[in-house]
Amino acid sequence: MRVLVAGAGGLIGSAVASYLASKGHEVVRLVRHAPGPGEVSWDPDGGRIDAEGLEGFDAVIDVATMSWPTRWTSAAKERIHDNRVGSYRLLAEAVAARTRKPQVLICASGMGIYPSSGDEAITEESALGSDFVAGLQRDGEAATAAASEAGIRVAHLRIPTVLGGPNLDAMAKNLRPLGDGRQWWSWIALDEIPPIIEHILATPALVGAINVVSPNPERAGVVTATIGRVLGRRPGRGVPAFLLRLTLGEMADALLLASRRIEPRRLLQSGYRFRYPQLDAALRHQLGAAS
Repeated sequence: MRVLVAGAGGLIGSAVASYLASKGHEVVRLVRHAPGPGEVSWDPDGGRIDAEGLEGFDAVIDVATMSWPTRWTSAAKERIHDNRVGSYRLLAEAVAARTRKPQVLICASGMGIYPSSGDEAITEESALGSDFVAGLQRDGEAATAAASEAGIRVAHLRIPTVLGGPNLDAMAKNLRPLGDGRQWWSWIALDEIPPIIEHILATPALVGAINVVSPNPERAGVVTATIGRVLGRRPGRGVPAFLLRLTLGEMADALLLASRRIEPRRLLQSGYRFRYPQLDAALRHQLGAAS
């Protein structure tokens, strides 16, 4: 397939671009700088994209992300929202207007679209949340409507904590349980995401929300303890919930203390076989690959 990848310089995008290229797909990168060979340019902040350069792709994948500020001020929330929603709308409208449209548009979303649900299992059919993160991801998914209306299959990757790269390095460096450690943490190995995306490309029935999570979520305290065991280190003392809220504000509850026991129901029903379904093996693989 001829595939356009936005965010190919990021954690997920670089893994996806390398993997798809290794499987024989032609990968073109959507970049914010002056384009070189194998690149198409765009400026999502300025609302500009090389529309003609989007002709003739079989698939478009947008896994571009932006860094989160330490605290969510009103200005920061507005900037994050405008970036996510604006970039998805720009890309969706541009591909929808092409003469030779892609068959599929795949965009990254996130687990924060679901509310904290205690021990309750969460599937793609579960109710959505109402806080800032849920609204951001819900609006981001809705921003691709132009592509769907143009007959393009659209898949939204609801991605949880990604184990790999700087994310995993930070978790290993700050090896301390967060809150009481009993909240469910859904997770995915970084190297699991590219084959999942390839599976979605090849599976027309996969459309809409797709939980890109391991089938074996763990409680936060277990995740911390397992990282420590793999590294041969003992975790430090836990960080109390009140201190996280004092330091991070509402971000603490939305991203660190919320309990989300998410199931990859649609992936499993479509026949996808996970390569790294168990936390211990996934960590050993990713830490080995990073060392």
